[in-house]
Amino acid sequence: MKDTTLCYIEKDNKYLMIYRNKKKNDVNEGKYVGIGGHIENGETLEECIIREAKEETGLTIINPKYRGIITFISNVYEEERMHLFTCTSFEGELTTCNEGELEWIDKSRLEQIPMWSGDIIFLKMLDTERDFFKLTLTYENDDLISSELTK
Repeated sequence: MKDTTLCYIEKDNKYLMIYRNKKKNDVNEGKYVGIGGHIENGETLEECIIREAKEETGLTIINPKYRGIITFISNVYEEERMHLFTCTSFEGELTTCNEGELEWIDKSRLEQIPMWSGDIIFLKMLDTERDFFKLTLTYENDDLISSELTK
């Protein structure tokens, strides 16, 4: 199982997301996703998400908040344990992303844009009072077949 990080940078009731349309053989092609990626050897979760945010957006995120662990199980893709963060403080200017188009998406539009079905589940949870959660999402091909929330 691979470990990755993901962050939703927030501003004015919007999340900064990437519309994935630039990489070949991208499992996320045609979908909106948050900022993040693979943890490098010797890197902490926080170091990873700060580095990934800088690489993908040009922004330096400050004090990202660790919000949850999402486990993705699939009959097609490698299993993944994703460490989920949110962040409201950042510095710098947006740059061009080599993985897709960066866009500030109003939270009220999240269910109207193309994304993984399971993502909408944890995005809704980010707006709750819950400090930390664990969620398992099981996919068959690209279809979400189950979600299980554990404490």
